Amino acid sequence: MADNTIVKKFKVENQYGIHARPAALLVKAAGKYACEIFIEKDGNKVSCKSIMGLMTIEGYPGSIMEVSASGSDASDAMAEIEELFVNKFYED
Repeated sequence: MADNTIVKKFKVENQYGIHARPAALLVKAAGKYACEIFIEKDGNKVSCKSIMGLMTIEGYPGSIMEVSASGSDASDAMAEIEELFVNKFYED
């Protein structure tokens, strides 16, 4: 597959980090797309389509997460995931 790959880094800025609710939002967003989407922190890389994987990534507030999307719809997927991080997973 010669599809495009997009890699971006995001800072976890919501108050409680990547806990159950933000992880569920990531899985829901990633599940809409055919591309492969991974999130990596400190050498641990998990699929954004795996709730259990996301719960183990230790996405504490202030941590930097690297997200990569590979596939034909990678840019759309990355835009939606970026929106979640930028909006602090819609938490106050």
